[in-house]
Amino acid sequence: MTVRRTGAPFYAADYRVRTGDIDQEMRVRLDGLARYLQDVANDNIAVTDFADTDPFWIIRRTVIDVFEPLTWPSDFRVERWCGAFSTRWTDMRVTIRGTAQTNRFNPEPRPGGHVETNAFWINMTESGMPARISDTAMRTLTEMTDEHRLRWKAMNPGEAPPASDVDLPDREHVLRVTDFDPFRHLNNAAYFAAVEDELVDHLDLLDGPHRAVIEYLRPVTPGVPITVRRQRLDDCLLLWLLIPGDDDALVTAASVSVAVIPRD
Repeated sequence: MTVRRTGAPFYAADYRVRTGDIDQEMRVRLDGLARYLQDVANDNIAVTDFADTDPFWIIRRTVIDVFEPLTWPSDFRVERWCGAFSTRWTDMRVTIRGTAQTNRFNPEPRPGGHVETNAFWINMTESGMPARISDTAMRTLTEMTDEHRLRWKAMNPGEAPPASDVDLPDREHVLRVTDFDPFRHLNNAAYFAAVEDELVDHLDLLDGPHRAVIEYLRPVTPGVPITVRRQRLDDCLLLWLLIPGDDDALVTAASVSVAVIPRD
């Protein structure tokens, strides 16, 4: 992860872990972290000079590095800044550090939590086409980073292998009406809910520092069935969220990897 440039401006805010975002072990789930990132981005954009000129963005990729999990009850502080950008997209970084507390449900002292994230954001027009970032936004981003030639490079295998080439059988993931936003886009947290469903059988990946990477390849619209193809390779779990294509053959809507981060 890129370290924030010394003296560069950034957005900071304080939040609180809620019980709707934790699992049975009091850990903040990946979909909970995705919700926090969404809230922080909305709050950040709302106070910028370009809230009116550049209000429409989509996320092409999200990377979440969990060095210490956030838990409940906790407060946490976020810091958000731009690590790199080009004329149409940005690499937005968010550091999350928690301050763990105790209560009658979780009375033992524990680490506060440390998560580092970055996301590849694309500026869009209101009609949904990639757009040049405005001069106003460019001035804000330029103050944060010297990296002005951001390029896309995939981190996950994009296309799913044939079902016959993986050991685990395909499974269905049922979407809900509440998984979609007002623009009929599948909420980013909903993708990670499917990942959490799978991680129940791979809890060893969560025992220490771990990285989750999701890359969004095709839109998922209401009513579309989701097929999850999965493959475990040593300390890495690969997932492909598949939807019917034009000829009803399955195509990849999103690819996901969850892997152990080696300890120093």
